[in-house]
Amino acid sequence: MSESVRDVIGAGAAELRYVKELLGGAGVDAWDRLVDWLVEDWFRLDVSGWENIPADGPAVVVANHSGAWGLDALILGKVLTSHLNRPLRIPAAPITFRFPVIGPYARRIGAIPLDPTLGLEHLTAGELVGVFPEGIAGLEKNFRNRYRLRPFSPGFAVTALQAGAPVVPVSVIGAEEACPKIGEVPALARLFDLPYFPLTTLFPLPSKWLITVGEPIPAPPRPESFAARSAAARRLCAESQDAVQSLVNRERRRRATPFW
Repeated sequence: MSESVRDVIGAGAAELRYVKELLGGAGVDAWDRLVDWLVEDWFRLDVSGWENIPADGPAVVVANHSGAWGLDALILGKVLTSHLNRPLRIPAAPITFRFPVIGPYARRIGAIPLDPTLGLEHLTAGELVGVFPEGIAGLEKNFRNRYRLRPFSPGFAVTALQAGAPVVPVSVIGAEEACPKIGEVPALARLFDLPYFPLTTLFPLPSKWLITVGEPIPAPPRPESFAARSAAARRLCAESQDAVQSLVNRERRRRATPFW
């Protein structure tokens, strides 16, 4: 291959990379505007309890996970980051970063790759970490089981205990109705290499959203022995789940109607 042909190919590849980056940035900006519109006009989001989130220092924000596509994580990350003017680091599964626009957008609002420590280094640096301890099981609930929390994985409690960070319970109401899970399509899940592929609405329904921040749960002193630490983490996990479920139950009754 002649040098001139290589130059042309190299210039073409550089141009394609530039166009891809340009379109990617435009896509993220467009998605950000879409999320703003969903929050303000479509979901008419109300947030209460801001004062329960520490103005500085570490804290683990723990929320229920619901809705077929996990839109609640993007909404919560966007709203809390914008209002608090400090990042909310949300450990996200690798699949989140595989999507062309959603992946970069998730990084923009503070998402970090999921790892066993669940953001411990960010807590020790005095930052906020947001987790959804139900995991994918929270999204797999059928509509008839909406707002019934699945068992929390205790990993966040272990991290909170190690960092000495309080746990801040948060309830998200509205995602279950916005993206109700009607069923699953296993063939599409296998085709796209997804944990599951839900059967749901093509666009979120106009449900009324409420995000409520509860009172912080202080992390207990870190015990010396492994057995005592495990027991303390389990107690903190159970207390956190009870607090989130209580908020969910209370806030569901506060809505006059789930929709417009």
